[in-house]
Amino acid sequence: MKENSEQRIMNENHWDMIIKPKTGWFDIDLRELWQYRDLVGMFVKRDFVTLYKQTVLGPLWYIIQPLVTTVMFTVIFGRVAKIPTDDLPPFLFYMAGNVMWGYFAASLTATSNTFTTNAAVFGKVYFPRLTVPFATVILNFLQFFIQFALFLGFYFYFMAKGAPIVPRIWIAGLPLFLLQMALLSFGLGILLSSMTTKYKDLRFAMAFLVQIWMYATPIVYPLSQVPEKFRMLYSLNPMVAVVESFRYAFLGSGAIQWEYIVISWAVTLILLFCGIVLFSRVEKTFMDTV
Repeated sequence: MKENSEQRIMNENHWDMIIKPKTGWFDIDLRELWQYRDLVGMFVKRDFVTLYKQTVLGPLWYIIQPLVTTVMFTVIFGRVAKIPTDDLPPFLFYMAGNVMWGYFAASLTATSNTFTTNAAVFGKVYFPRLTVPFATVILNFLQFFIQFALFLGFYFYFMAKGAPIVPRIWIAGLPLFLLQMALLSFGLGILLSSMTTKYKDLRFAMAFLVQIWMYATPIVYPLSQVPEKFRMLYSLNPMVAVVESFRYAFLGSGAIQWEYIVISWAVTLILLFCGIVLFSRVEKTFMDTV
């Protein structure tokens, strides 16, 4: 009689979602990101408001930062150091690199702090933890499109002035460039965030590591300046193919090859897989270490 009563209660209660403990390394349900898409939107709004709360210029910093950086690079690396830019206008060359790198660096830095900056929220209520870094990657697309619009303004100006720039059909691959940067910053960011819960030194080293990575990417110099015998090894840096492909697509000059793109995507997907697996593993116990 008791068993029938319990069975009847279970049948009468239909749950939309049942939360179960995750125990395995591959116990990952990426469908939850879609199910919690409204929450992702709320996190995007929260991060945007928090980022520019009590600032005077607000989103104008998206324009000021690449402009100032590009001018500095043009003067220091173009005029003083006289680093070649494949016969492209130095200002446009450096701005193209800064626009792409700006999105990646901002997304990587923010996602790498996922656990430490959201520990209070994670410890109170259940929701898919991946929604937080995913929202960060989406939010930073706003930065990219504002800076990309700025780049296009100078791009058409230099084109009207007769600068030797030739747009290529590779422009159609822009969505793929953005997708790869998003996946790379998301995967590597959550990988570093997972490691930061145990090795907190990474929090202090992040700015340093990002700066070194920038100089290991053809931002202030073209890929053609790298000795050809080292380029295959150099292409293990996934951002090399992204930046060089972007420049080739819009400016028409570059040393990019299909092999570098394949290697770049392979490294990106490996880092994404490792990041998701480790993140899923760490989120079960991170409150004990953060």
